[in-house]
Amino acid sequence: MAKGDSFWRAQAQRDAVNKAEDSGRVADSLEVRKALMERVAKGEITLEAAQAEIAKIKRGAKKTGMVTRNQAFHGA
Repeated sequence: MAKGDSFWRAQAQRDAVNKAEDSGRVADSLEVRKALMERVAKGEITLEAAQAEIAKIKRGAKKTGMVTRNQAFHGA
């Protein structure tokens, strides 16, 4: 492995996540996560409730034909 290869591999994986999010294929996208954290900041829900909601979204991703951020990062 040449010096710097791991950097470019990680960069390509981050690009894949961004592309998947832009196309709407990611169930637990950054926008969904930001919306949940805004609700936490406003005091509407607790952090634990937000974490439970993310877990629920991740579990249901395959049923809805979507992928998780982790799956997009690893090329699923």
